[in-house]
Amino acid sequence: MHAMGEWLRARLPELLAEYDVPAAAVAVVRGDEVVDAAAGVLSTATGVTATTDAIFQIGSITKVFTATLVHQLVDEGLVDLDRPVRTWLPDLRLADEQAAATLTVRQLLTHTAGFEGDVFTDTGKGDDCLERYVDLLADDPQLFAPGEMWSYNNAGFCVLGRLVEVLRGRPYDACLRAHLLDPLGLTHAATDPYEAVLHRVAVGHLADGPTDTWALARSNAAAGSMLAMRARDLAAFARHHLRDPGLAAMREPQVELPDLGQGAAWGLGWELFQLEPLLLGHDGNTIGQSAFLRLVPEHDLAVAVLTNGGRPKGLWREIGGHVLRELAGIELPALVAPAEAKPPADARRFVGRYTSVVSETVVSEDDAGRLWLDRTPRGVLADLDPSYRTELVAWRPDVLWPVTPEGGAHQPVGFVGDDGTGRATYLHTGRADRRAE
Repeated sequence: MHAMGEWLRARLPELLAEYDVPAAAVAVVRGDEVVDAAAGVLSTATGVTATTDAIFQIGSITKVFTATLVHQLVDEGLVDLDRPVRTWLPDLRLADEQAAATLTVRQLLTHTAGFEGDVFTDTGKGDDCLERYVDLLADDPQLFAPGEMWSYNNAGFCVLGRLVEVLRGRPYDACLRAHLLDPLGLTHAATDPYEAVLHRVAVGHLADGPTDTWALARSNAAAGSMLAMRARDLAAFARHHLRDPGLAAMREPQVELPDLGQGAAWGLGWELFQLEPLLLGHDGNTIGQSAFLRLVPEHDLAVAVLTNGGRPKGLWREIGGHVLRELAGIELPALVAPAEAKPPADARRFVGRYTSVVSETVVSEDDAGRLWLDRTPRGVLADLDPSYRTELVAWRPDVLWPVTPEGGAHQPVGFVGDDGTGRATYLHTGRADRRAE
């Protein structure tokens, strides 16, 4: 671990320059030992340097905190994972009444709820914002029946946050602090900008520089819109999961993931990247910030990497890959492009327009038989994400490879289901977007 700390402190500044990341913080915990490092600037506008006490947003890693709060309720006998959510939220309304009546807590935790997940409605900053947000889900499209398939769902974790609020009788962020942050001694953690400003805090960076919006809406806090902390505190949360045998059930496989190169299965809040030996964790992305957390229970090991812009996935693979290789003998799996870039044999299955509340994706075939994907952000992401165009080539059955990387990485595109004519019902990139035509 001493050698790892020296490597991190020496290598991190070089990697920031290589991947255009303004700042990063890293923490590695193995058993009772912790090493951390930080480098770069928290904002290119101010030039404030990153230190190991600086806090970064952890984005969707917050979902594991929310899942842990729910697990505590299960331990106390207040929640049954396989009972309908309406047992505790009787006013829950979804666009599909049957789905609303049968939806279970387990299905929310495993991203199999089936309703549109990328709902980022801002319902204000008051303590009732989450309650008001959940009320608006009555207009949210139901993509498939609960339990039918896996599709990453931010809105589902907002419902779980509301479940925690109702059973604890206080706002989500107050529950988070009272039941996790304070008991675990996470001293450098902020649940909102008012707490964050008391710390040395990272600002997200987009292509044109520092963002002018520090966080997404409070109504999405349970899904990962606000929580920020230093890398050492995130590693301490991971150690809590490594040490507490009562939390081991959260890393049991619940649902197999589609073959998109993202992971093997999903547990109760955790993503299971590989099963033998078990490598679990979660990633998080907010406005110009990205976070990565991995745990290896067999080696009592965890690594956290927090960044504020640039090409963070490449930096993560360099750091996370080194840590996991040296301390656990694990190689991060690499997405390998097809040896020969050939159009898929049956383009008709894939061609069409697919939509969600945050994007429209058109897959088309040109006169030469080549397949192209054009995605246009819409809704709240219209001004944050650029449009994206790439050629798609054959890779795996029903999964195509994007020739052009997005954000420095290739995200394979899956096609799921059958609309009755042989065409795919959904385009799947971790989220299932329904065919519109």
